Amino acid sequence: MTVLSSKDLSTLAESLIEKFQNKTAIIGVVGLGYVGLPLAVEKAKAGFHVIGFDVQEKRTDMVNNGINFIGDVVDDDLRKIVQDKRLKATTDYSLISEVDAVAICVPTPLDMYQQPDTSYVEASTKEISKYIKPGMLVVLESTTYPGTTEELVRPILEGSGLRCGEDFFLAYSPERVDPGNKHFKTKNTPKVVGGVTNDCTKVAASLYRSVLEGEVHEVSSPAVAEMEKIYENTFRHVNIALANEMAILCNKMGIDVWEVIDAAKTKPYGFMPFYPGPGLGGHCIPIDPFYLTWKAREYNYHTKFIELAGEINNSMPDFVVSKLMTILNKERKSLNGAKILVLGVAYKRDIDDVRESPVLNILTQLENAGANYQVADPYVAKFDLNNEIVETVAINEEMLKNADVVLITTDHTAFDYEMIAKNSNLIFDTRNAMKNKELFGCRYFKL
Repeated sequence: MTVLSSKDLSTLAESLIEKFQNKTAIIGVVGLGYVGLPLAVEKAKAGFHVIGFDVQEKRTDMVNNGINFIGDVVDDDLRKIVQDKRLKATTDYSLISEVDAVAICVPTPLDMYQQPDTSYVEASTKEISKYIKPGMLVVLESTTYPGTTEELVRPILEGSGLRCGEDFFLAYSPERVDPGNKHFKTKNTPKVVGGVTNDCTKVAASLYRSVLEGEVHEVSSPAVAEMEKIYENTFRHVNIALANEMAILCNKMGIDVWEVIDAAKTKPYGFMPFYPGPGLGGHCIPIDPFYLTWKAREYNYHTKFIELAGEINNSMPDFVVSKLMTILNKERKSLNGAKILVLGVAYKRDIDDVRESPVLNILTQLENAGANYQVADPYVAKFDLNNEIVETVAINEEMLKNADVVLITTDHTAFDYEMIAKNSNLIFDTRNAMKNKELFGCRYFKL
């Protein structure tokens, strides 16, 4: 296989940048989930021809038929770019040979020992290595521990006989998807890019600047970009833990933690509001900090602060169930046999994602305690709970009146809170969803 000189690679860099600027490059996206599909759509909308790769044939068929399955993608946008032949999806990874640049957007979960599972990244990279060609750009977007790009991805790609920084470009650019965010989407969220070499950074940044409206911030290495992403989510992780611990303490002291936070955020500097809740969910905040905890062991360092925050956040479902029992006891009722209407199973407001949702833990505890529960969620028709499918219900007045307690676990804006308050006997609100709403005499408790 021909090995390129640095001069040749510089020429290839300029050529690839020109392709990005005039939209003649063909772009690949590996993984068509919550990160990959929105990215593929934005690249196609920007004028590129995009090939989406996924191991799930059901997903690729849906994309090729213009059927959307991701909340942050606009249905009409997907249909139009598919009809215009700007986006096609496939399970055939040999088509990697046709692309000029490819982004890896696959899951990076934790295993049962709270260690990073990089098997999806490794498998995707191995497929790319079979078809990589001189001058190609590869960008890892999956959230992972610092060092993954250069310690895992690079050696696999170089197994092709090509050399990073000599024959192909490699960079890391973390996804920053915030499902349900009405203001910041893939298109306008600032991007961070760190390449293995200066040319790698320059080429990758050029691709994102040709697609996105948000600022593209270049950093000195993939490790900096990887650590930056972990730091973002660890920041949220520990501050939410502080808010949760304050909620527990305020509960013991008879103080409204929500009023405390509202008062604190009147300070125009030195304070940023974070809010308590029934626990953390989603693929990022409950998981990402533990990539760093795992990696730190390699350097004989124990991330005490991060792990303590994890303990607090992971304890919140227990706290919710404990307080629910106390509330029912005051009504001379036990959790065993109680009729509980649970509002929301998605891990956050106005999305359909139940991954790592703390509500699943709460429901498991209710089930184990012998409670009779129903779950309502306008975004989730059914979900898996301990390997059994649970179907959600639509709220009605009779259902509310018959419930011993209405437990609000996700503050979806689609819920009719006035109707809920008018027809409920007792509400336990873990999200402050009823803030500034008329209670109509309903007995009401907050986290």
